[in-house]
Amino acid sequence: MDSLAITSLPDLWDRVFGTQPDPDLWVVIATLVAALAVIVPHGLWRLSRNAITIAHEGGHGLVALLTGRQLNGIRLHSDTSGLTVSRGKPHGIGMILTAAAGYTAPPLLGLGGAALLAAGHITLLLWLATVLLVAMLVMIRNAYGALTVVVTGGTFLLVSWLAGPQVQAAFAYAGVWFLLVGGVRPAFELQAKRMRGGAGDSDADQLSRLTHVPAGLWFFLFHAVSLCALIGGGRWLLEV
Repeated sequence: MDSLAITSLPDLWDRVFGTQPDPDLWVVIATLVAALAVIVPHGLWRLSRNAITIAHEGGHGLVALLTGRQLNGIRLHSDTSGLTVSRGKPHGIGMILTAAAGYTAPPLLGLGGAALLAAGHITLLLWLATVLLVAMLVMIRNAYGALTVVVTGGTFLLVSWLAGPQVQAAFAYAGVWFLLVGGVRPAFELQAKRMRGGAGDSDADQLSRLTHVPAGLWFFLFHAVSLCALIGGGRWLLEV
């Protein structure tokens, strides 16, 4: 049994950190269409947006930890809103970066995923996503949030462990397309809501109070990051 475990470790290493063949171009385009199909229709977006919220709040939490803040917990709600609570100075660069990380996290995660896929690391991307979701689960503080993270992480784990190379590739490309394309929509939705008089305490408004920079410029940053990530990541994904 010990020798089997020893010989299986190199195989596991090669499986996770090795490269896999690129899918056919039609698969890449089909996964883009699939991502659009759950993002563009409003009814499906109300459900699929939960995955963007996971990335959004995870971005807040990760940057809070990286900047030395104490992460108290994350909540994900059924209306696709979320809340990340951290403790530390209520001002300064750490607080600014934490507040700015939410709307920029999904497209930047998509861009990073596109870079991994362009390098052929399909399985590694799936495992990294699983590890990040497990780490996030530890900080979830409500039942709905725990359920959504468990279901999402479990799906990634099952695909990475049980599915064949073609299914893994299709799933990975669909997930990255979803982050890239879906990462564009929330900032526009928030901006439209503010124009109607709502969302007065949005991330952009918090950043405006922290930096004395108009909220409109922070929206410009959110749009610039998401659109540039979509263009750059899309080019990587289509170069198969």
